[in-house]
Amino acid sequence: MAELYQLRCRECGKLSGNAPRSFCEDCFSPLEVTYDYDALKKSFRRDALAARPLNIWRYAELLPLPENFRPSLPVGGTPLVPAPRLAKDWGLANLYIKNDAVCFPTLSFKDRVVAVALATAREFGFHTVGCSSTGNLANAVAAQAVRSGLHAWIFIPADLEPAKILATAVYGARIARIAGNYDHVSRLCAQIADKFHWGLVNVNLRPYYAEGSKTHGFEIAEQLGWRLPDNVVVPMAGGSLITKIAKAFRELVHIGWVEPKPVRFFGAQADGCSPISTAVKRNLARFEPQKPNTIARSLAIGNPADGPYAIKEIRESGGWAEDATDAEIVAAIRKLAVTEGIFTETAGGVTSAAAEKLVRQGRIGRNETTVLCITGNGLKTTDALTGEFPAEEAIAPRLDAFEAYLEGRLAGAATAT
Repeated sequence: MAELYQLRCRECGKLSGNAPRSFCEDCFSPLEVTYDYDALKKSFRRDALAARPLNIWRYAELLPLPENFRPSLPVGGTPLVPAPRLAKDWGLANLYIKNDAVCFPTLSFKDRVVAVALATAREFGFHTVGCSSTGNLANAVAAQAVRSGLHAWIFIPADLEPAKILATAVYGARIARIAGNYDHVSRLCAQIADKFHWGLVNVNLRPYYAEGSKTHGFEIAEQLGWRLPDNVVVPMAGGSLITKIAKAFRELVHIGWVEPKPVRFFGAQADGCSPISTAVKRNLARFEPQKPNTIARSLAIGNPADGPYAIKEIRESGGWAEDATDAEIVAAIRKLAVTEGIFTETAGGVTSAAAEKLVRQGRIGRNETTVLCITGNGLKTTDALTGEFPAEEAIAPRLDAFEAYLEGRLAGAATAT
């Protein structure tokens, strides 16, 4: 493994080299990857990116990649889209959407984390990889395992959306449906990783996997012209993404690529699974685990592994957290589609609905630069919109039939207004 990075305990600070492990052997706290930032500051120049493709590998020096690693998939490089119509609706001047709903190859930000995790899997000698998943991660592992020549085992809650199960099975991955929620699945996977010596990306490869989320933050800063935003609104499941975007911004400041400035982090959760946002709003020292009950299944983690660190990041940045009911999630999905032409999955509906509440509460200022993180595509959760768009009655293929139909539609629109 490269010498510029190694694992470090997030609590006691002990360095552990590089190995497929996720917790400190001394204090049992989680591990994360740390880098030789002083060396990177001297050797990694911002102008080097000009010759590199627009994907996550342009930031290779700030990722835990094996020496001589050669990527085979152009993951990331998703657009940062101005959102003027949604901004006008909310009374904002500078609103952007970081749209990972179009991330390659499986249309969610999980493609980023899996790409980095699988880059290390072979280095550690794994031939079988897998994950516990609420959907998007399953899709990403299944697709990229094929590309990497690895066998894949996917462990999911039995009630996962059919579209996400199909989008995993099509790649030939072996799927184990577990009669329980995500937290049950996660505990089982910890045992499986140890028993079978498999590389489970969010278990024994978790520290490396989580680093892929930083590229979401790197791209935001670069696409804003190497500036940091004032506010970032992030969906929270396990809580890792919000902490890694913050880490990305700190790293860019440390190596001198962006000017330091305060950035407030706002977390978004579903009302039916909101352990982190509830802790923030109730000013609790620690979150209380919950039993998930929400249509936003990709966020349905009742005992989030990075919950304490997400809470800390939100509080220390001066941010806040909000949650959204199922009805608010659906309404936000529709509003984002009709204002900005972006079709998001339920997690994005949570982000957008929570952001609107934060704006109405005055926590996000009108003239501040705000970024909403949309992390998955709406095609993955179409069942959430069942009944929202009933099929229109078919009309005859004649002009007079269409004119009558048009007259009726216009009359109905006038009555509705």
